[in-house]
Amino acid sequence: MTTWITTCDTCKRAGWEEGEMRQTDGESLAALIEAAATGLSDIRTRRVSCLMGCKRACNVTIQGADKLNYTLGEFEPTAVSAAGIVAYAMAHASSPSGQVPYRDWPQAIKGHFVTRHPPLPKDE
Repeated sequence: MTTWITTCDTCKRAGWEEGEMRQTDGESLAALIEAAATGLSDIRTRRVSCLMGCKRACNVTIQGADKLNYTLGEFEPTAVSAAGIVAYAMAHASSPSGQVPYRDWPQAIKGHFVTRHPPLPKDE
């Protein structure tokens, strides 16, 4: 089953304006995630403008239909962060419920969880 990684492409970490400002930190992280996810059949990526987690930039969501979904934040836009996010998304995709045992979490995502959302009900 497909798991989506949604990256906020407007995220700016503290001190962003002191750098080159060619792209936001969110754009940098999104590009790294997209590269790390290339060729993975169960992982899809997309970008959105603002996940409303500005104080915890950089933010991503891990989502799949009928599964637990997660928001993670406070990432640095690095290849290590991107690889950890993609590795967690792969574990999420292979989990029937979306829950991944802590022992299977990549080190790069530990301490970055912000929220967990239950799946939407199938009926009213």
